[in-house]
Amino acid sequence: MNRAPGMVDVAREAGVSHVTVSRVLNGHPSVRPETRARVEAAIEKLGYRRNSVARALKSRRSSTIGVVLAGAELYELPKILRGVQGAAQRAGYWVNLASWQGGTTQDLAETLQRLTDQAVEAIAVIGDRPMVVDALAGIATGVPMSVIMSGNVPNPDVGFVELDQELGARLAVRHLVELGHRHIVHLTGALRTFDAQARVDGWRAELAETPQAAGELFEGDFTGNSGYRLATYLVKRREGELPTAIFAGNDQVAMGVLAAFAELGVKVPGDVSLVGFDDIAGAAYLVPALTTVRQDFLSLGERSVEQLLRMMRGGAASSERIAPELVVRRSTAPPRGQAVGS
Repeated sequence: MNRAPGMVDVAREAGVSHVTVSRVLNGHPSVRPETRARVEAAIEKLGYRRNSVARALKSRRSSTIGVVLAGAELYELPKILRGVQGAAQRAGYWVNLASWQGGTTQDLAETLQRLTDQAVEAIAVIGDRPMVVDALAGIATGVPMSVIMSGNVPNPDVGFVELDQELGARLAVRHLVELGHRHIVHLTGALRTFDAQARVDGWRAELAETPQAAGELFEGDFTGNSGYRLATYLVKRREGELPTAIFAGNDQVAMGVLAAFAELGVKVPGDVSLVGFDDIAGAAYLVPALTTVRQDFLSLGERSVEQLLRMMRGGAASSERIAPELVVRRSTAPPRGQAVGS
């Protein structure tokens, strides 16, 4: 044949009706064993494959969850997707990926529509900036939808699951304060993102609760280059007036700080303590090993699918936050000549 075999071809090969083939494919109990065996042999001989797309469009059940990637600063995206894929697979679902990198609300609506046209049963949107939430505010897809890694969505029908970035920042600053630091600089990530904004909020909130604490903020962009540039500036702006501690917007920024300080003769943690954020692979093997805030990105993806499954069973949209964990290593210590907490 010059085309893919269909059910009619299987029926002709097995000497049965089209309806009987359909019953075999759907596991209907009324088919006699010998008839089932003939149909299965014909399927094997002809190499017949079901048209799952057509079947899904007819039944509106595809066993598929759509995922929209809507951000450029999603540094731990592979771990999130592993969590989504693993949880979906355990529940008997496949994952269908799409991407939206900005534009109009209509552009996002069309991306979501393309997924619903393929009969996905739910949609997870991985978003990293306010424009994603704003675009979702008035969109109705007709299927359960959840946003991953974002602030709250002003749409009661859309759930969200996020890591508690503000709490993570507070844990980092609190650790430095408890060591005795009172001049804590924050080198931010890209402030157009939820993560960077929330970490600034946490840094400010924790400093506000600390008597005699002082802080300075310098805008970065989540890259090692920004950490290197800002650390170089801190050393050269006024000799001898370095902060005693730096809270970096993420571990890449912290790596840039370490590289600049190594070149300029600034010791970590002897001169300046340093805390990162994310606990990326290899953070424990930097010199010195990096104190950082660990986020469970795998759990983030898993929890988003669990939320969607609850919504698919009729549950209401909800908001969930996952607490991060401070991991203390060798890049933090009390200020030079000062005991812990003094």
